[in-house]
Amino acid sequence: MNTSTLNPSPLTPDNAALILVDHQVGLMTGIRDYSIAELKHNVVGLAKAASALGLPIVTTTTSTESLWGPAFPELQEALPDQVFIDRTTVNAWDDPRVEEAIRATGRSKLIFAGVSLEVCAAFPAMRAVREGFEAYVAVDASGTFDQTKRTTGMQRLIQSGVVVADGASLMVEVLADNASENAGEVYGALGMDWAILVSQVRSSTAA
Repeated sequence: MNTSTLNPSPLTPDNAALILVDHQVGLMTGIRDYSIAELKHNVVGLAKAASALGLPIVTTTTSTESLWGPAFPELQEALPDQVFIDRTTVNAWDDPRVEEAIRATGRSKLIFAGVSLEVCAAFPAMRAVREGFEAYVAVDASGTFDQTKRTTGMQRLIQSGVVVADGASLMVEVLADNASENAGEVYGALGMDWAILVSQVRSSTAA
């Protein structure tokens, strides 16, 4: 198969992991490229879809007690058993516990999302590429504080060999088959109104 960093092989349930960085109450209040409600919807949908697909998930926060507060409640509710690694490093990967958790997933393709896009998502994603992983950023689950930061952050990611996409597309790529038993749960998590069609596909396939 002919692949490159610009056109990598597909994401699958066996090769992908999700890393959520700093979706914290304090940081969310500064988001300007999405409404807070839309960003929360996208982040929670991504987390739930990844869970439905059985992907390993690593979550981290920065200085919850002194700076940005906890992860926003809807995300904690979506991942009730998840441990959020609280750190002080700007780049999440620079915390040994976070790096260890990422490497422990055993996955070669890492999907990042974070607040902010150009720092919390971008820095560990770029580090992942330097460490030999394939890195993706779900940009619609990674808000930021103004248009300049969004534009330059996206450019830097692409320049660094990170794949940028929306979270739903990444999860659907992992799903691969609408007849899969967890397809309905994945589409439901992503909030797609046409998710009801999935059950019809599965019924017709089984017939």
